[in-house]
Amino acid sequence: MLLHEKYAHLERPEDLLPLALQIVRYKIMSLRRKAVRRGEYTQVSITDIQLPDLEANPAGYLERKEMLERLTRAVGQLGERCRQLVRLKLQGRSFPEIQKIMGAAAINTVYTWDHRCRKHLLELMGGDWEAGKR
Repeated sequence: MLLHEKYAHLERPEDLLPLALQIVRYKIMSLRRKAVRRGEYTQVSITDIQLPDLEANPAGYLERKEMLERLTRAVGQLGERCRQLVRLKLQGRSFPEIQKIMGAAAINTVYTWDHRCRKHLLELMGGDWEAGKR
C-alpha cells in the first residue's frame, strides 16, 4: 500500500528491484546503528563472565559475621535520629516518606541528615566499611 502511494511514478517491476534493495540497505544500516547505540557489539558473553563460588565459605562467613557485629555496635552508638533514619531506609522507605515521618521541613534536610549519619557511622566503624582493608 505504501509503495503504491509513495512510489506511484514507478510503473515497471524492473524499477522496483533497485528501490527494494535500497530500502533493505537503509533498514540494515538502521539496525546496525541501533545495535551499536545499545552496546550489543561490546557486550561480554555470559559464558565468559567468571561468577563467584556461592558455596559455603568459612572465611567469608566469618568476615560477614564480624562485619555484622561491627555494624550493630556502631549503629547502637548512633543518635536517635540517625538510628530512626537507618531503620526507615532499611524498611525501604523513600526520602519523601522519611521526610513526612520524621517531620522535616524540606527534603534536603533529610539528605543532609542521611549524609551526616552515614559519615558518623563510618567513623564509628573505624573509618572503613570492611575491617582489615587499611
